[in-house]
Amino acid sequence: MSAATDRIPLAQAQAIADEVVAQLRPHCEQIDIAGSIRRRRPTIGDIEIVCIPKPYDATPLFRTGLALVVEQWEKVKGELPCKYSQRLLPSGMKLDLFMPDPRGYGLALAIRTGSAEWSHHVLAAGWVKAGFRSEGGLLRDLRGQGVRLRTERAVFDLIGLPWVPPEEREWKGGVQP
Repeated sequence: MSAATDRIPLAQAQAIADEVVAQLRPHCEQIDIAGSIRRRRPTIGDIEIVCIPKPYDATPLFRTGLALVVEQWEKVKGELPCKYSQRLLPSGMKLDLFMPDPRGYGLALAIRTGSAEWSHHVLAAGWVKAGFRSEGGLLRDLRGQGVRLRTERAVFDLIGLPWVPPEEREWKGGVQP
């Protein structure tokens, strides 16, 4: 790749993402590829990964776990520890690494799988219609109580939305699904 904004074929991006996941997996409780790779788009502009890291130390002299892997890649934004870090991989691909509250992992995976328009018009509209609001990476009910959503299916069930496979999560306008 000549620049981080170039798009590459899905198979090539999938191979890069799989390598990133292989490096991060030993340091994570849970990890998934999200974004346009998960939606199986033909060309990919960046890699999005959602994970729950195992405890780690990001201090310069005592780096451990996830920090040892992530800090080998050029930082664009997000100093560890954080909920989001953007890195530039050696391949030239941009990595968006999301590390949500474990109680909202399913919500983060659903949102980050996208597409952005689908997440806004279907997911967010669905949770608003069902009486929830998004705050601090969690959906909260009318009393302000956070709802535990460890899986995407839990998100769909909570808002009364039938399961939509990732590859069908593209906004086409109008009423969906």
